[in-house]
Amino acid sequence: MKLSVVIPVMNEEDNIEPLFKALREALARLDYELIFVDDGSTDNTVQKIKELADERTKLIVFSRNFGQSLAMAAGIDAASGDVIATIDGDLQNDPRDIPLMLEKMQKEGWDVVAGVRANRQDGLVLRKIPSKIANWIIRKSTGVYLQDYGCTLKLFKKDVAKNLGLYGELHRFIPVLAKLYGAKMTEMNVRHHPRIHGQSKYGIGRTFKVISDLLLMLFFQKYGTKPMHLFGTLGFISFGIGALIDLYLFILKLFGQDIGGRPLLILGVMLTLVGIQLITTGFLAEIMMRTYYESQNKKPYVVKEIYQGHK
Repeated sequence: MKLSVVIPVMNEEDNIEPLFKALREALARLDYELIFVDDGSTDNTVQKIKELADERTKLIVFSRNFGQSLAMAAGIDAASGDVIATIDGDLQNDPRDIPLMLEKMQKEGWDVVAGVRANRQDGLVLRKIPSKIANWIIRKSTGVYLQDYGCTLKLFKKDVAKNLGLYGELHRFIPVLAKLYGAKMTEMNVRHHPRIHGQSKYGIGRTFKVISDLLLMLFFQKYGTKPMHLFGTLGFISFGIGALIDLYLFILKLFGQDIGGRPLLILGVMLTLVGIQLITTGFLAEIMMRTYYESQNKKPYVVKEIYQGHK
């Protein structure tokens, strides 16, 4: 079984040599390939990788910074292994955990094995506390109960990794994407080391990005293949309330009351128009969803196995 290790990097020149050494020592008994994806480094990261690369190493260099999600997607697309691992390039994840995770995957039949930073070596206020809050919110809102969404160290079977559909900044929600695919997931504790070289690319400022991506994940999870259920429901509620308000004001008008200066008239008309717009949006979203699947011969479902009975 071949293993592909995808390593997104950006400005990690001082970490490249020790990372190569750690990976080669940890994976010495496995059939593996290393896929580095340089996400717009401005230092000597690319040169360092080229100097240390061997026949097991592949390097993908982006023209500019596109973000970790697309770096992971490019590495996964280029991977040829039966199992694909993702790991940070900052030496905080430990490559020695990869064989242990692979063993767990093979013995217990999991599709995804996610790492949990049991003894996390990060700052309390800016990293640990926001991470715990984010993990709790994601667990409660998506129903995917993993302890550590922020740990990059994960192992996937090839078919799961190739169908994650990573865009934007969705790498934080890989477990949710895997669950949407129908993958069997488990977790295990992994080592976590303090950063020695370079600077962290994460900060408290990404909170709003996480919230935006979470809303997108909730939409995908509940309405990805049936958008009319969301827009249609909201549209009919809005249209119904607006129609009732308009009917009430119409009756008052019949009895000779002046309704022209009432704010309720504006509210009724707005709710009616918004309802019509939401319903129309639902129709358009349904058309786009069908075009997406049918134009690419995609299916809105995943078949894990087909069994043919015999005599």
